[in-house]
Amino acid sequence: MKRLLLAVLFGFSLSACAQPAATPQKVTPATDAATPKEPSFAAGTPEARVREALARINPKIKVESISPAPIPGFREVIATGQVVYVSDDGKYLFQGGLLDIEKRKDMGEVAMAKVRKQVLATLPESDRIVFAPAGVTKHTVVVLTDVECGYCRKFHSDIAQYNKLGIRVEYLAFPRAGLASPDYQKMVAVWCAPDRKKALTDAKSDRPVAQGQCANTPVDREYRAGLRMGLEGTPMILSTDGQQLGGYMPPDALLQRLDALDKEKSAG
Repeated sequence: MKRLLLAVLFGFSLSACAQPAATPQKVTPATDAATPKEPSFAAGTPEARVREALARINPKIKVESISPAPIPGFREVIATGQVVYVSDDGKYLFQGGLLDIEKRKDMGEVAMAKVRKQVLATLPESDRIVFAPAGVTKHTVVVLTDVECGYCRKFHSDIAQYNKLGIRVEYLAFPRAGLASPDYQKMVAVWCAPDRKKALTDAKSDRPVAQGQCANTPVDREYRAGLRMGLEGTPMILSTDGQQLGGYMPPDALLQRLDALDKEKSAG
């Protein structure tokens, strides 16, 4: 089920979630690009009125950006990895698919793709665990993964087939149970291992990975990046330009989706 920002705003819970409840988070400095500072808005502007309206609902909500919406009289708000639309006078809010009928596009997803592309640019390749084709690379995907989730394991069990089809896979860490969980500790061990690829495969196969610590582990940064990119469950498969391709997809289906995406781009 799609995680709703309204649940954060109004304080109610959802009955289903692709992500388990996180354990209490340890307090760590969040100064990386995955946690940007909230912008300020000039008094009297629509942006300021929208921000004030959201603050009245819940002062803890973190807003990343407020900009003109594709529809007159509304602002597009990106917060907590999601998109909502608020009227310029701050009286009305709605969340859901805003479809451009002519272009056949979900405008909220277009906005989030831009955010994801920006976030991905802050996460260096050296911090990712990369499985690349032996031959020509036709496509590259970024996959936010967890070592415990069943579909993440299923995806990884076919990693050789993805590579055989020319798909390069770049893994980012997202411990679903949170930054103070045993799951997190396992992922730190993987990302600190001398051979990350072997360690990731071992962890997803319930084989032990030696517990170690390393300076500046990327797991924390990548976890916060996943939240900012609107992760709803793992695995989360992204194109390099930030488009969400879905959760688990079999190798042939992912190749077809990527080929179709290339055709869409070529057609403009």
